[in-house]
Formats: sequence, structure tokens, C-alpha cells
Amino acid sequence: MKKVLTIIVVSVLLSCGSQKKIIQTETNINQVKEETQLVAYKTDNISPVLEKNVKESLEFLASDELEGRSTGSKGIEKAAVFIENYFKKNNIEPYFKTYRDSFNLKDIVGYNIIGYIEGNDSELKKEFVILGAHYDHIGNGKAVNGDVIANGANDDASGTVAVMEWAKYFSKVKNNKRSILFTLYSAEEMGLKGSGHLAKRLKKENLNLYTMINFEMIGVPRAKEEIMAYMSGYEKSNLGEKLNEYGEKEVIGFFPKAKEFQLFMRSDNYPFYKAFKKPAHAISTFDFTNFDYYHHVDDEADKMDFKHMTNFINVMIPALEGMINAPKQEIKMNDE
Repeated sequence: MKKVLTIIVVSVLLSCGSQKKIIQTETNINQVKEETQLVAYKTDNISPVLEKNVKESLEFLASDELEGRSTGSKGIEKAAVFIENYFKKNNIEPYFKTYRDSFNLKDIVGYNIIGYIEGNDSELKKEFVILGAHYDHIGNGKAVNGDVIANGANDDASGTVAVMEWAKYFSKVKNNKRSILFTLYSAEEMGLKGSGHLAKRLKKENLNLYTMINFEMIGVPRAKEEIMAYMSGYEKSNLGEKLNEYGEKEVIGFFPKAKEFQLFMRSDNYPFYKAFKKPAHAISTFDFTNFDYYHHVDDEADKMDFKHMTNFINVMIPALEGMINAPKQEIKMNDE
């Protein structure tokens, strides 16, 4: 009987060991597939960002569990931890001692989340490109059918996910000559407080800023006859023109209402423009005709067009690479 039990125990242990090896092998295969896809993109134009990953991240950030991500809430803490873990998993370093850039708003503590990839060129790495979005939202909104949670899927979980995906991409391909900061802000909904704090801090530390781009509400597509996205303050610099040139595709255009509604001053790019007087703009695909749920409880993940989002993120990659790797500073304010 003891011999039989011994054989059974050994068989079970061997089986468990085999299962563990199978799981590890599957994990390694998936990792190789992802890294191979990123390499293939460089030669065969295969999209490096996958729709399923975009969907998964956005569905969490815009879930009821996060309670609308208002600054100072338990929900935004969960969002912050999610972003920090994402950065850690993808080998994106913190720029400061930790990922958090904290600030006080009376009795509320807010924190931006900052990831960093150093440039690989001995001189150009001294220059910085900032890619940003705000990960907070308004918390609760006017009740609709008993729902009071304003999930903020488009505003601005969509931009947040885009910045996270670009951070992951650049951490894997390691081709950035300039250094990049991936900045996710809180307290945007309280008057650009998070980005305002970070811009002042980086200016005080004499950061050598080249350009800053904020991504705001990119979860829904514009009409087919319109350019995919628009840039606030388009006329203030040549950034839009250069991004289209680098990407070899007209992705960024001028939107008259952006100037009419003064959008340049209403998003997280503006504090950086004020502090550094360098090209700092917001890019969006929301144009006031294609989404009815701004600051509304129905700004939910199921309203997002994930195919559009993923396409936009992928299309922007060569444009961003061109900006980050240009041998000299080609992007300038138009009054220079």
C-alpha cells in the first residue's frame, strides 16, 4: 500500500512540475511573440499595439470599482497603483525617487504618476519630450437610471491608456535618442492643478524641455471626411506639421472650434507652455459632434471605439519617433 501511495505522490509532483513548465513555456512564448511583433513592426509595419490590451486597460480605469477617479478618492488611488504596476512590469523607471509627484490641495493630497525612459544618444538625451494625459475624473455625476458614477472612459482614460501603451512600446524597442517622460496627471478636473504643479517643479529643476504633447479624449473617431485628430493652438508652433511629416501621413489637423473654445488653455499642455514657452499642445479626436457624454455618467468603456483608439495609437508611433529622434530641434514656436 505504501508503495502505491509513493507512486501516486511522485506522479502528482511530476504532474505539477510539468504543468508549471508548461505555464512558464506559454508565458515565454507569449513574450517572444510580443517582442517579435515589435521588431517586425520596424520592417513590415505590423501594428505593435494590440486592441485587446487597450481594451483591457481602459475597461479597468473606467470601471465602477474606481468610482469616477476623483482626486483624493480611493478610486484614484487604485488607478495610480494600476499605472505604477504597469510601468514596473514594462521596465519603465520612475523619474523622481518614486513614480509619484505629490502635491497638496487644502486637505486633499494629489499625485501625478511619472515614468521615464532615458535617451540613448549621449547629447540628445539631455533634451526631454513629455507625453501626457490626465487620469482623474469628476467622481459622481447627475444620476441616470440610478447610475451616479462618472467613469470618464473618454475623459481621459483614453488618453491615459495611449500614454501607457507608448511607454511600453519605447521601453521595448529602446530606440529613443531623446529622453521621454510619460506623465499622468491628477486634479485636471480641479483646474489643471496636477500638471501645473509638475510643470513648475520641472522648470525649477531646469529640465531641458523640447516638446510636450497632452492627449485628451481620443476614444471616439471623427467623421470620415475629417482629419483623424486635431491639435489645440495649432497656429502657435509647427508641431502639427512636423508630426504629419514624420509619420508620412496627415493625422493632425487644424480645428476652428479649438481656437473658438480656447482649448489650448483648457488642457494639461497649458501649464508647460506657460512655464517653458516651448511647443506644448493637446491632441484630441473629440470635436463636440461625435460624443454626447462629456462629464456624464454614460462616459463608459462600452461607448469607446477600441479599433479607432488602437489605430490612432499605432499611427502616432512613427510621428512620435520622428520627433524624439530628429538630429536637431526642428519643432519650434512660430514666433521664433
